Amino acid sequence: MESKVDKYNRIIIKIGSNVLTDQKGLSDVQALAHIVEQVSQIKREGTQVILVSSGAVAAGRGMLKIKQNTGAVAQKQLFSALGQVKLMELYKVHFQRAGLHCAQVLVTKSDFRDRKHYLNMKNCLSVLLENNIVPIVNENDVISVTELMFTDNDELAGLVATMLNADALFILSNVDGVYTGDPKNPASQLIKEFKGNAREVNHYVVTQKSEFGRGGMITKCRNAIKVANLGIHVHIAHGKKSAIIHKLYGEPIENKPGTYFPATKNTSNVKKWVASSNAYSKGQVIVNRGAQEALFSKKANSLLAVGMVAVKGEFKKGDIISIYNEDDMEIALGISAYSSDHAKKIIKKKNVKPMVHYDYLYLNEIDAL
Repeated sequence: MESKVDKYNRIIIKIGSNVLTDQKGLSDVQALAHIVEQVSQIKREGTQVILVSSGAVAAGRGMLKIKQNTGAVAQKQLFSALGQVKLMELYKVHFQRAGLHCAQVLVTKSDFRDRKHYLNMKNCLSVLLENNIVPIVNENDVISVTELMFTDNDELAGLVATMLNADALFILSNVDGVYTGDPKNPASQLIKEFKGNAREVNHYVVTQKSEFGRGGMITKCRNAIKVANLGIHVHIAHGKKSAIIHKLYGEPIENKPGTYFPATKNTSNVKKWVASSNAYSKGQVIVNRGAQEALFSKKANSLLAVGMVAVKGEFKKGDIISIYNEDDMEIALGISAYSSDHAKKIIKKKNVKPMVHYDYLYLNEIDAL
């Protein structure tokens, strides 16, 4: 059941590269100052705010001329290493003017690899919030390359939002929200409230990436749907518009700018962690069509051995495993109740303990469409 609120107590604000970058690809200090001013105001009203901020590479880009033979990956690492210092100094100065402290938290995708690392990161962010400090989270682009990278900071923001049980995620980009077509086309209309699914996103959202970021609107929408399905309200809006954060925070839901993805259900903390662990599953279980239909029915069902057709990889009891259908599509993730050796022995058997109990099962409703 959908739940709607007008104000939020804990907010993750993802600030895209284009929001903090000017037309030359350099840091937009005025835009950053305006964001800090808005964040400081809503914090004075008692709301907790976590920033997931892009902009380090842009901040470093204008600091020096590099050698012509420097490769693309090395350039990004260089600009990020330089830019992180400059970006955080800008945040520090402007938050101090507002009487607040901020703290940098650099992460990589591997930090979500197991429950222990996940909880360590959660505890770090929680203690910063308890002490009225604004955490500023960013991917560590200095060491995150290829397989270690998030899809973009939208994915990172979604993971942080679910980790901290946020009420809402604000994704600030360089467009007003999700449109029914190309935003530059006058016939396209802004979608105020999105109730569709991933298939509908692919139908009418234009496939294009931002000039300075890695992500595009399709990935933003898919991420927003996933986060909303985990019980967190999501808003996509134009980050350079005046008082945008104030409006997303303070206006009644029907008046909030941008595109709104309403939270659809509450999800346990364990399921939220499982949902963030798709890159670290230890093995695969393939299920038949009947098992897939049972999992995605309105009734809450565990994954039963009777619906399994194959087990791949090696894993232990308690490991995260991926669940695939016979079309080689990942439809779910879960915590295995068996080792891989034991799981192979119970394929298609009835009257045995579930392979994955419903309480430890996350259904990937986006990719299963």
